[in-house]
Amino acid sequence: MKHQAMELHFSQSPRTPKIVFTITITLIILAIISLHYPLSGNPIFGFSKYYSSPSPEPSSPSSLNNNDSDQGSIKEVEGSEKCDIFSGEWVPNPEGPYYTNTTCWAIHEHQNCMKYGRPDTDFMKWRWKPDGCELPIFNPSQFLEIVRGKSMAFVGDSVARNQMQSLICLLSRVEYPVDVSYTPEERFKRWRYTSYNFTLATFWTPHLVKSKEADSDGPTNTGLFNLYLDEFDEEWTTQIDDFDFLIISAGHWFFRPMVYYENNKIVGCKYCLLDNVTDMKMFYGYRSAFRTAFKGINSLENYKGITFLRTFAPSHFENGLWNQGGNCVRTRPFKSNETTLEGDNLELYMIQIEEFKAAEKEGQRRGKRFRLLDTTQAMLLRPDGHPSRYGHWPHENVTLYNDCVHWCLPGPIDTWSDFLLEMLKMEGIRSYEDKLYPSDRKMRSARTAPEKTEAQNTERERRSTEWEIRSEITKAQNGKQAAGNLPIKLLMPNTFQNIKDIAPKTIPSASKIEIKRLRSRRSPHAQHGRQEEEMGRIA
Repeated sequence: MKHQAMELHFSQSPRTPKIVFTITITLIILAIISLHYPLSGNPIFGFSKYYSSPSPEPSSPSSLNNNDSDQGSIKEVEGSEKCDIFSGEWVPNPEGPYYTNTTCWAIHEHQNCMKYGRPDTDFMKWRWKPDGCELPIFNPSQFLEIVRGKSMAFVGDSVARNQMQSLICLLSRVEYPVDVSYTPEERFKRWRYTSYNFTLATFWTPHLVKSKEADSDGPTNTGLFNLYLDEFDEEWTTQIDDFDFLIISAGHWFFRPMVYYENNKIVGCKYCLLDNVTDMKMFYGYRSAFRTAFKGINSLENYKGITFLRTFAPSHFENGLWNQGGNCVRTRPFKSNETTLEGDNLELYMIQIEEFKAAEKEGQRRGKRFRLLDTTQAMLLRPDGHPSRYGHWPHENVTLYNDCVHWCLPGPIDTWSDFLLEMLKMEGIRSYEDKLYPSDRKMRSARTAPEKTEAQNTERERRSTEWEIRSEITKAQNGKQAAGNLPIKLLMPNTFQNIKDIAPKTIPSASKIEIKRLRSRRSPHAQHGRQEEEMGRIA
């Protein structure tokens, strides 16, 4: 009876099979979408926020790459402060590296340290641990899904190319690209990941602005270059309109002799030894070059991409200059309390931050987006990551015999892709929220843009000031306390008040730090730069 009643019940509902069929098909489609598009902006796929929690909960979404089970975890505690992924320490990572010089063909010879006999391998077995959170190891599947149908350009010198080659090697676990370069010139390469319709490109521009080699030898046998500081380098500024992501960087070429031009007139030079030409600091040329490069980006009406400034990565020559026997033979990273950013490196970093802030402010007015890829602290702590003499055979005659500028592959530069992927995740979140709440975003933007800009500027001021505080503390401790025992991080404590609280306890009373005095440490350079700018305008 019961069985018959059940049959009778279903027989009276002819639409039931259709409903069941519809639900079944819907579930199958959702399952397929989740497998093929694991990084969709929708929070149901785990793409909820930028930084990982320091102690992930069991409910944290896991990576959809079988070989990287938890690298894609992204979660946020509502109301919690986002973690600064650029401030931290290097910690051991026995699982690295994630490719070798035999599995990746993209490694430039001069960075192929294992091929040329580097005896130690520990330099490949460290990862970056931010203070207060975890930075996931680069997940190539995630990255390629995020950039599907997009394009990315690296603009800069050979270190920018070094970064792109690192990225190609990391992505090689999923796919190798096809060369689609429009020119045989090695300085302007393009690669296509056909399965993802993703294009990588590199634009060689060591000075970011228009320049030419005036003398192949020059005063230091490294060439003498004419820099046209107020003119765009059209080799790249005319090519980037269609790119979705632009990663711009520069630095080491500005240490070479240069002649500065503005309005087609010589306004000075850096160690050019030319008669009747005023010798100027390299900082004038460096600041002007970034200012012009950013102006070029902001002036492009059709460029709608995101511009990342990758900050300066210091070299690590010890016991001499690069051409006077200097070398980098350390085999372990520094801890953050064992070194400090100072001198020329500090000034270059500060100039980048200042020009970035100005460009970002102008970009907001023009609808352009700028982001800061701040690699400086992490790379300052890696004197062990350079090729040194292991970028060539011992008998070869090369200009940079001991290379302490570029980075071994595999090596610490691979961490730049960890940073980049996290930043791209954040962009995905912003894009998703903009589409979900377009009207709310416009109202919030109009209401909070000034506060956000002020907060960002305050944060960068705090960061740069604390570089200087840390340097002062180290110097004040000379002969009184070992640098390794200093209870202050190299960079960016949780609050600015922390520095003011700690400093009097660690520095003799006669050497107490005043913030205004610290800021004045840069005043000779900064004032000199302003004077040089005025000279350029007068000329």
